[in-house]
Amino acid sequence: MVSTVQRNFNTIFPYGTLGVNLLGCFVIGMLSAWFAKMAPQSDLRLILMAGLLGGFTTFSAFGLETTSLLKSGYTGMAITYVAASVVLGITMVWAGSMIIRPA
Repeated sequence: MVSTVQRNFNTIFPYGTLGVNLLGCFVIGMLSAWFAKMAPQSDLRLILMAGLLGGFTTFSAFGLETTSLLKSGYTGMAITYVAASVVLGITMVWAGSMIIRPA
């Protein structure tokens, strides 16, 4: 999926990896809020959050793509990618948890 997104955008910026990681952050935010309310000691929590989402998101690809951008001289793009991944990732975890948490 990641390489398909990159080809469709016809760019060196890793939109596919960023999108997958942001989606994973959103889902883990929802799951963490749900488990906190419903089943704080559940083994399913570990399976879904560490296992499934840990395999779904692509931190290793993030590291490789950032390094590749830097080696290719795209320092500004690498900084943008790192900043977007961190800031938007944290925002997506928060947004996901807010959907589940009562107001």
